[in-house]
Amino acid sequence: MQTQLIETKSSNTMILLCILIAVFVVPTSISGTAIALPAISSDLHPETASLQWVVNAFNLTFASFTLAWGGLADVFGSKRSFIAGAGLYFFASVLSWSAGNIYVLDAARALAGVGGAAIFSCGSAILIQSFSGAQRTRAFALFGTTAGLGITFGPTLSGWLLSVAGWRDIFIIHAVALFLVLLFTTSIPGASKKGEKVSFDFSGIVLFIGALFLLMTYITQGAERGWTDNITLTLLGAGLVILLFFVIIEKRASNPIINFSLLGNLYFLSMILIPVVASFCFVTLLTWFPTWLIAVKSLSPLDSGLVMLALTAPVLVLPIIAGKLVMRGVSANLLLIISLFLFVGGLLLLWIFSQSSMSLIQIVTSLLLVGSGMGLSAGLVDGIALSVVDPQEVGRAAGILNTFRLGSEAIAVAIYGSLMSSSIFHALSSHLVPEGTTTRQYLADVVSGNAFASASGQQAAWFESLYTQAFTHTLQVLLVISLVISLSVLAMMRTKSVSKSL
Repeated sequence: MQTQLIETKSSNTMILLCILIAVFVVPTSISGTAIALPAISSDLHPETASLQWVVNAFNLTFASFTLAWGGLADVFGSKRSFIAGAGLYFFASVLSWSAGNIYVLDAARALAGVGGAAIFSCGSAILIQSFSGAQRTRAFALFGTTAGLGITFGPTLSGWLLSVAGWRDIFIIHAVALFLVLLFTTSIPGASKKGEKVSFDFSGIVLFIGALFLLMTYITQGAERGWTDNITLTLLGAGLVILLFFVIIEKRASNPIINFSLLGNLYFLSMILIPVVASFCFVTLLTWFPTWLIAVKSLSPLDSGLVMLALTAPVLVLPIIAGKLVMRGVSANLLLIISLFLFVGGLLLLWIFSQSSMSLIQIVTSLLLVGSGMGLSAGLVDGIALSVVDPQEVGRAAGILNTFRLGSEAIAVAIYGSLMSSSIFHALSSHLVPEGTTTRQYLADVVSGNAFASASGQQAAWFESLYTQAFTHTLQVLLVISLVISLSVLAMMRTKSVSKSL
């Protein structure tokens, strides 16, 4: 009996280790890859849109396939789906490491996003199947903490690797980690057979992926072709039409991935819009701000990663503090309102400071505010949102919450990159392109910050002024979007308190 208990404990430890290694790699990849864009631009000489897809491709497929893998896990089992996702991520990492051109790298990043979605969707399901009681609580606490560690130290670890090696080594480290994960999957028990066949909303998944892809392509291409270009507008129109079809089909599906009737609950809608604000404030800075630090502040990748700790460290600490405050009677609504003020206030300060030469203290202060907004809301939103719907609708409510969160992250990151490119593209239109390079390659070099390395004197000053103006304009747009959504959230949050008083 004691031997069996020891074996079970050892097996559970291996399962937990397997899941946690994979869960650490995915957010590390999300938060740490963008810091390598200047080095990637210098090595592969891509055009601007192609360079943006190094980031956008991962975000697109990660957002789209998170919903898909939930359904696939019901059909094929969590273990098989997790192994498939980890194997795909391993292959994508090796492909990224060996990529000879930007198009292979973009495709590899898209595959990595598909695998990363499986790791998060199926990893949590495996923990539910493998643990119970206090062990399950501990396992999910470690799951959340590990994901937070990945987000927090992703830029720093990638910056360190860039300083001591090269951008390709970032991906080979991911490959090594996922190889270990695949070895450990032997400890995961197979799922028990189900009596009835589970339906899978294949058409809904395909339409959602198609709509998101076309809308992101519209945003990306609009920077170069112009927002009123025929091809650009065609992409927008096609994306909106497919999105409309998606809504119609989901309303008629017997087992939809999204139940749109839940959006009639305004308080629930307010909760799922808070992660959208986080996408436009926190996620955009997490993804692209290291490039600004390298380009304008001339920081090394390692130093840039260290500065980013001001943004990411609160995400590791504040969710725990927020949970303890709520347990002691502090209103969760109040903490969420404070988080909105921190999001918008931090972005506002960064916009104000960006109009002149920002000091490191100003940068760190702004990032701390935005990061604190993320830290306060991250630990509360999911629980509150799922507690205000019918218990039978919790699964679908979680699906729509994740759709809003991940979809808005993909769109927000694409908008940031496109606005920066658009502003710089128009300023460069009358500038002489260096011999031996195309206009789009030159634009990509400037957007990524790679062009700053070879610039000096007046050209370096002009690049810095150009990049700063584009950054200020981009922040202004993100600030307006975040403010409008935040005010909408505050108005809808009142519906709960008003209904209580009636």
